[in-house]
Amino acid sequence: MNDLIGVAAGKIWEYLAQNGAASATKIARETALDSKVLQRAIGWLAKEDKLSFETKGRNELISLR
Repeated sequence: MNDLIGVAAGKIWEYLAQNGAASATKIARETALDSKVLQRAIGWLAKEDKLSFETKGRNELISLR
């Protein structure tokens, strides 16, 4: 499972590097990652202080630091 989360974290990193800030829903849709794996990978990247989070209205946007 850790390998799967690590691969997902890499996909999220690449997606954000290429596309800029996005919601978790948009990242999941465009990377085809399972929502549970996506959330775990976001948590991993956040723990490593690699992500920033910004709330705009009802949406939370995730971006690279």
